[in-house]
Amino acid sequence: MSDKNLNNLLKWSIEAQAAAKTNAAAAAGADGQAAAPSDAPQDATAQPHTSQLTPEMLAAIMGGPSDAELMQASMQLITSTDPEVTLDSKLTAFDNLEQLIESIDNANLLGKMGLWTPLLELLGHGDPQIRLMAAWVVGTAVQNNEPSQERLLALGGVEKLVAMALGERVPGAATEARSGDQEAVEGVTTTGEAAEGEQETKEVRRKAVYALSSAVRNYQPAMDLATRELASKGESVAEKTDATDMDAVDLIITGLREKAAAA
Repeated sequence: MSDKNLNNLLKWSIEAQAAAKTNAAAAAGADGQAAAPSDAPQDATAQPHTSQLTPEMLAAIMGGPSDAELMQASMQLITSTDPEVTLDSKLTAFDNLEQLIESIDNANLLGKMGLWTPLLELLGHGDPQIRLMAAWVVGTAVQNNEPSQERLLALGGVEKLVAMALGERVPGAATEARSGDQEAVEGVTTTGEAAEGEQETKEVRRKAVYALSSAVRNYQPAMDLATRELASKGESVAEKTDATDMDAVDLIITGLREKAAAA
């Protein structure tokens, strides 16, 4: 248990005890009895500050892992090279990770924990199910979340999503140098590098379109880069698209979705 959580837990405990004493004193006064002296303010509406008891503090009390620890463990399992770790186990870990990062606070932990780099490398994994789950997690992490959108942009994720949405296989960890993020997970490998000219699967393309849609909405830098990338690959898109204009964004995303469905 970290010192910060310990201090927060102690503070919460003190506040809760003080509020409980106040409530007891108020109840005794209401019955016509003398209230016991208390250092706490005599506010009959006072309640224990349960809202300050964070999931991390609760996890520490119960002895369970924090969300951050669960996220770390999930990524370690997904990227494991142990032959005894099955694909089903990795997909289950991915599903758990996706549920955890539905919380914006947890999504922002991806950057703090150095998990963005291995996550983006998994977009080039040899197994299409892993690539699909990676795109799904990316899309969930950046949805209505500017800090995560910024991280995705900085690490080259927008370019990868555009390429995948158009049916290209992107390179994995074996052909890319890591930079701009912490190496929190060791041993990330890509099994089955994409052969030259190999096309992405329809299902992965559709999930990449979803992730790209989440990445560019209401975040102009990602929208600008995405339109430049699309234009450079021969797509007919407006030179400047307002990231806050949902109709304009939908026009681009719908076109990509239809192309993926027709593949």
